[in-house]
Amino acid sequence: MSRDKRIREPMSDTHLLMTITICIFFCMYFLAMAVWGGGFLRWQQVFDMLNNNAALIIVACSLTIVMIGGGIDISVGGVIALVAMSCVVHLNQGGSIFTAALLSLGIGLAFGLVQGYLVAYLEIQPFIITLAGMFFARGMTTIVSLEPQKVAHEGFKTLMNTKVEIPWLGYTAKNGNLIPARMEIGVVVALLIVVLVYFMLRKTRMGRNFYALGGNSQSALMLGINIRRTRMITHLLSSILAGIAGFVFLMHTGAGNATNAAGAEMNAIASSIIGGTLLSGGVGNVIGTFFGVMTLTTIKSIVTVSGLRDPWWQSITTGAMLCFFILLQSVVLSRRSRGKNRKNQREAVK
Repeated sequence: MSRDKRIREPMSDTHLLMTITICIFFCMYFLAMAVWGGGFLRWQQVFDMLNNNAALIIVACSLTIVMIGGGIDISVGGVIALVAMSCVVHLNQGGSIFTAALLSLGIGLAFGLVQGYLVAYLEIQPFIITLAGMFFARGMTTIVSLEPQKVAHEGFKTLMNTKVEIPWLGYTAKNGNLIPARMEIGVVVALLIVVLVYFMLRKTRMGRNFYALGGNSQSALMLGINIRRTRMITHLLSSILAGIAGFVFLMHTGAGNATNAAGAEMNAIASSIIGGTLLSGGVGNVIGTFFGVMTLTTIKSIVTVSGLRDPWWQSITTGAMLCFFILLQSVVLSRRSRGKNRKNQREAVK
């Protein structure tokens, strides 16, 4: 009886929205393969999407954590820019790759501690605090260096140029040579973070506390959850992941600039929402967020190959996609809510 009941148990809102996102991504990608072909028929296209968006995947995971807890963090783009510029200057002044990595973690940790404390313990709105953090990080980036900087550290250049080759997913060029699929080290880091955050959210008490906090903070308090500490941890993890994203961003671009990662926070929020994370909190999954990033990247690639190369077309399609997924989430969740209410009423009558 218990086994049959468990089998018939409906899918949770988190898994339902994640499943919808995954299905839409594969439908879009297969449509692109059928209509435009070309690069979409090669595995390297998928790896290029990952290579170009490894930092976005990481920072989207950070936003998912905060949004599940019912908060928001728009400082992550500024943190990425500050980390990239600071690490470039540090490396060019004789620093090592290890100390640069520690510097990126330290910057993320500092932002997380300050912003988390102000949001959790002084109860200031997270939007206001992280908005101030974004401006502060951008300003600090120009103080570190007013001019754009390129990495001159030979060891870091070697790390940047290191690729993971997967021969069996490659393709044969016109001259007959086999071109293996290539993936940057940053992608490995991003995928590892997705897996770790997934297990943290789904398999640990801390992750369950995040969902409880975002679902209903008063209920979480009644369950004995320290909501202030939990809220602070969400912002702390978000900023640390933004610091890691900054280092991965530098591994991909090899340069620091005050305009680095401009709009990264908005793309991360959009990817999280497309992946099934609700702004109201309590619902979300980093696997869905990962496919949210891939969906957003795929639609941008489709727009480009369609001949609409002007940058505003990508912004228009991103906005349209975001509105579509928000409406879809609202319709799906409202129908499920009405269905649950009708079921409860029938059971009460019985």
